[in-house]
Amino acid sequence: MDFDDETFNSPAEIGSDELLSDDNLRLPEGANILVRVHAVRAWLARRQQETRIEIGETALALQESMQEELYGAKLRRRERQLIEEQKYALQDALAENQQRLAAYEEAQALLEESVTHTSGERTLVEYYLALEELVQGSDDAHSPRIQALSSVQHRVEHVGTPNEEDD
Repeated sequence: MDFDDETFNSPAEIGSDELLSDDNLRLPEGANILVRVHAVRAWLARRQQETRIEIGETALALQESMQEELYGAKLRRRERQLIEEQKYALQDALAENQQRLAAYEEAQALLEESVTHTSGERTLVEYYLALEELVQGSDDAHSPRIQALSSVQHRVEHVGTPNEEDD
């Protein structure tokens, strides 16, 4: 079964992306591969948007912290130290969020490549294996990038295979 780019990139109904991106999505056993791929795409898009919001919020908090530091000449030493610690924590959080966003964008590009070069049911299998290569090729299993790529793998596992009934 071959799929062209137009099939995979057709506009979806309003709201379907929101439903397909839900973390607790349960697809029926016979769900079409197009739906499964779209569920991964929608989830990745949602993760990217959430991460962009986190980056913006963190950047704003960092800016406010730096302004406090700048205008806080009359602050006590302990207060200045707390502001400094907060600033460093926010800088770390910002860097982690940026790494996570880059990983989601990398995963999105990899998905599109898998869709372009693979057809049918093999699409998500090949995508999962490509993600596995990236995760296994990393020296730092606890980096935000690898954690994000691992979460993408989990999503592929979740929607890429038929659900097993709990007995």
